[in-house]
Amino acid sequence: MSVKDINPVSLIRKKRDGLELTDGEIQDLIKAYTEDRLPDYQMSAFLMASFLNGLNDEEAAALTRSMLHSGIVLDLSDIPGVKVDKHSTGGVGDKLSLILAPIVASCGVPVPMISGRGLGHTGGTLDKLESIPGFTVDITLERYREILEQEQMVLAGQTEEIAPADKRLYALRDVTATVESIPLIAGSIMSKKLAEGIDALVLDVKFGSGAFMKKKEDAIRLAETLVGIGEQFGKETIAYLTNMEQPLGYAVGNWLEVKESIDGLQGNGPDDAMEITHLLAGTMIYLGKKASTVEEGIEKSRASVKDGSAFKKWVSIVKAHDGDTGVIENPETYPKADHIEPVISSKSGYIKEMDAFAMGMVSLELGAGRRAKDDDVDPAAGFLLHKKVGDYIEENETLAELHTNKKSMIPECKDEMIRAITLSETSPEKITQIANRVDKDGVHDYITR
Repeated sequence: MSVKDINPVSLIRKKRDGLELTDGEIQDLIKAYTEDRLPDYQMSAFLMASFLNGLNDEEAAALTRSMLHSGIVLDLSDIPGVKVDKHSTGGVGDKLSLILAPIVASCGVPVPMISGRGLGHTGGTLDKLESIPGFTVDITLERYREILEQEQMVLAGQTEEIAPADKRLYALRDVTATVESIPLIAGSIMSKKLAEGIDALVLDVKFGSGAFMKKKEDAIRLAETLVGIGEQFGKETIAYLTNMEQPLGYAVGNWLEVKESIDGLQGNGPDDAMEITHLLAGTMIYLGKKASTVEEGIEKSRASVKDGSAFKKWVSIVKAHDGDTGVIENPETYPKADHIEPVISSKSGYIKEMDAFAMGMVSLELGAGRRAKDDDVDPAAGFLLHKKVGDYIEENETLAELHTNKKSMIPECKDEMIRAITLSETSPEKITQIANRVDKDGVHDYITR
C-alpha cells in the first residue's frame, strides 16, 4: 500500500477500537504526515487514540523506527570506539550531562550527544551550554562528526535532518494534550538517540515532584519501554531510576548550573549530583568497553576528575564549540544578575520536603526558563540553595539565594520558595538517590556500593 493509497480513517478507527496496528500501517501514517499528505487533525486523532488505548511494545518500536527513518541516521562506524550516549527524562537542577560527557570522553569512550532545550519547569542542556559566551550548538552534521572525531565528544542540538517526524509530532502532542504517554515519550526519545549513530545508551529516568513521571511505577514502565526499544534495535541499553523529589545539586539556572558543573569536574561538586554522575558515567565507560564492570567504570570516572583529565577535556570541548574558555577557567569573571536576594526562613526546623516542581517554576519566573519554545532565557537567572532535605535551618537563616534581572518578580518568587519547603521538628529519612536499575533482564533494586 502506497502512502497515497492509505485510508487514515480506517487506521484511526482501528486504534480507537483498541486494535493493534501493523509495522507497515504505522510507517505509512508517519510517512504520510511527514510528507504533508496527512493533515494535523487526522494525526491528532491518531495520537489521542494511541494516548487513550496505548501502544504495545511492537507498535512502540514501529513508531520509533518510522520516526528514526524519517530523516538521516548517522553512520559513525568509521570513528573508532563504541559510541555511547546518556539521556535524562528531565528534572530541576539536572546538569549531569555537562559533567559526565567530558568524564566519559576523557576515559576514551566517544560521546555523540544531541540535546534539547528546557520547557516549563525543567532546564535544557542546550540552554546551559549557550550560557557560555560564544558556545555554538547549532552545527552541521559534518562539523558534528569533526568535533566527535577530534574530541571524543560533541554537544549539539537537533538538526532538521535528525528525526524530523519526531519534531513535528512532538509539537502536535504539546498542543493536543497527548504528551504524557509512555510509548509516545519513548518513541520520541529513542528515535532521536538512535539517529545519533550510537552503539549503546544509558538512561536516567527520574521520578518525583520535579520529574515528568511523578510516580515511581510510571517511571519503571517508561524505563522498561525505553530499554526494550533500545535492545530491539541492537543497542545495549541500561536505565537507572533516580529521585527528583528535590533539585539536584544546589544550583538551578543556566550559568549557575554550568558553574556547579565546573565545580564537579574539579572535584568540588555536590554529593547528590556526583553520586549519580559517577554511576551514569561508569556505566557508559563499561558499555564503551573501557571497563570490565560498572564498578570499574565508576572508579575510572572518579579518577578522571581527581587527575584533572575530565576538566581538561571540558575546556577543550568548549573551545571546539567556539565557546569562551576564559569563563570556564575563571568562572568568577562571569557577569552576575543585577539582583541577588536571600530567601530567609521565618522559623527553625529540619527540612522535611522540597517541592522540586514549584522550585523549577520559580527559576522560570526569575528568567531562567521559558513558557513557550520561542521565549528567551536569561543565562544569569536562577537560584542557589543553601539547604537541602535533612538539613536543619534556624529562624532568620538563609534558605536560598535568588538571582534575577527581573526585580518585580522577587517578592512573589521569595514567597513561592518558602511555600515549596516543608519544615519538621524531627529529622526526616535520607532521600535514596538511585532506586532501581533496568536492563534487558528486568528491573533490579539498586544497592549503593
